[in-house]
Amino acid sequence: MSDEAIHITRGLGGEVEVNGPVDAFAASVLARAGFDTYPTLRGVWIRLPFDLGRTWENEHATWAAEMLTAARYSVDLDPDLCPTPAAASAPPTLRRTKTAMTAQPSPAGTPRRPRR
Repeated sequence: MSDEAIHITRGLGGEVEVNGPVDAFAASVLARAGFDTYPTLRGVWIRLPFDLGRTWENEHATWAAEMLTAARYSVDLDPDLCPTPAAASAPPTLRRTKTAMTAQPSPAGTPRRPRR
């Protein structure tokens, strides 16, 4: 492992790519997160597939950063790639149904106490 951080950024063309010292293990972690590796004349180009939506890209880039950080790599994640909190993530409000509010008969053989 190198002291230099692995950078996960959104490029000028909108693609999510990885720059920095990526060894074999880090490449396997990135592949697990959905990144593709393409050989180039200068080395390799590691990026997420195009046209899968910003939400999907943000989730997978964040997932990759979390996995690399857990493996003790130094990771620099572009703030643009942090997932936005979904409004649906709040716990749903509980609703009482009409049957829950109506009086129910007591089970057979159980005497009911009179109300005071």
